[in-house]
Amino acid sequence: MSFGIWQIVLIVLVVVLVFGANKIPRVMGDFAKGIKSFKAGMKEGETGDTAQADPANQPAQNAQEDSKAINAETTAADAGSVNKDEAAKS
Repeated sequence: MSFGIWQIVLIVLVVVLVFGANKIPRVMGDFAKGIKSFKAGMKEGETGDTAQADPANQPAQNAQEDSKAINAETTAADAGSVNKDEAAKS
């Protein structure tokens, strides 16, 4: 079974309606980070070198970096919506 152009257009339309046009880049960025993390984990598992990366410290560090990035994105998005609201009132 192959997908035709109309099925692909319908899927894209549903994705845009569900997530909204503004959230799609953020979702795709998170998806890309997940793929990169998975590939890095696979490479680390193949070589068997656990001395290079300390597994006890790495998850906590990644979680802190992710939370900082999310906070920055949320703050920027909130600031943008406040500016739009103020402009609409004027």
